[in-house]
Amino acid sequence: MTTVDTGPGPLLRFIDASPTPFHACAEAARLLEAAGFAAVRETDVLPGEGSWFLVRGGTLVAWLAPPSLAGRQPSFRLVGAHTDSPNLRIKPNPDLARAGLAQLGVEVYGGPLLNSWLDRDLGIAGRVALGRAGEQGHDLVAGATAGPAELRLFELRRPLLRLPQLAIHLDREVNEKGLVLNRQQHLTPFWATEAQGDVAGFAAVLADHLGVATEDIVAWDAMVFPVEEPRVVGLREEFVSAPRIDNQLSCWAGVAALAARAAEGVAADRVEALVLFDHEEVGSASDRGADGAFLGSVLERIATAAGLDRPGYLRALAGSSCVSADCAHATNPNYVDRHEPQHQIALNGGPVLKVNSNLRYATDARTAALFAAACRRADVPLQRFVNRTDLACGSTIGPLTASAL
Repeated sequence: MTTVDTGPGPLLRFIDASPTPFHACAEAARLLEAAGFAAVRETDVLPGEGSWFLVRGGTLVAWLAPPSLAGRQPSFRLVGAHTDSPNLRIKPNPDLARAGLAQLGVEVYGGPLLNSWLDRDLGIAGRVALGRAGEQGHDLVAGATAGPAELRLFELRRPLLRLPQLAIHLDREVNEKGLVLNRQQHLTPFWATEAQGDVAGFAAVLADHLGVATEDIVAWDAMVFPVEEPRVVGLREEFVSAPRIDNQLSCWAGVAALAARAAEGVAADRVEALVLFDHEEVGSASDRGADGAFLGSVLERIATAAGLDRPGYLRALAGSSCVSADCAHATNPNYVDRHEPQHQIALNGGPVLKVNSNLRYATDARTAALFAAACRRADVPLQRFVNRTDLACGSTIGPLTASAL
């Protein structure tokens, strides 16, 4: 049995290397390559037997395939997670100045706790599209890398930005009435004093970091992130303190598990796969999200490479399962009343099986039994979660992949 280092170190390193979904995929790819997986481009003919992965933007699919599934009762065994987290993203024309300070305009992505971004040291990371000035065209829009277009990751990992909270002297009632932030007015970070207009704009700073001309920058997907390192905390160092635990925790666990399976060998009658989706935090309706055709098309191409025709692929889906791995809320000791009394969740108490009668999760009796059996075989304790009936429930990729496949 191949073992995986389940201490906090590898998880912390993964999160620290993944300030954006693009970086999370790059780090997952690096770990998979170290485990013997090979990259394949989405535009290539997918290979058959072996361990492979492909990346589309902030989404990654990796899989182990046998020599052939023809003549067998084929199936897929999937683990799904998501690479994105709520954050602040740099607008296309971000540069502005107010009250003598140079600021960057940002847009809120997903559903963050807005106050959690205040008074923190913030860096910027993401990807940038580069092209010789005046030559960018439809190839870039289509996502091709041929011609003048190039997509490059970047990371400005230093305390560049700050969102200061209003001083208590100017908001005396904040502790009684609560903090209310307007996304347009109150969430514009500053990064320099505006002295005689000598502050370089965002594009110029980015160009200098990349060593290119400012006019070569065509577009960016740039995101703000806290620069403090993930760490273990607590009296006995029992807890992980890190940004983006939702859901890079599951991304790392999925990569580690698939790498361990590759070391044990390839199953003869099934494809074992991992999918790390982007855009879960905004509904998953994108070219690389869970509420789209991407995963289904990749799985069908894998099935075809393994010798199955279309009916064979559909048979494989019928016998398949997918664990939607995401984060659960442990019971907060200061807000016990916000949790279902009969389903208290303990930190470090084992994985959590989430159930919702309104299908916000894809769990039913059959799938719950599958997961419980896996936990028993691994000698892992299992917890069960149900939301308070009078509170709205979250969701994730499970119902989307279930309904699509």
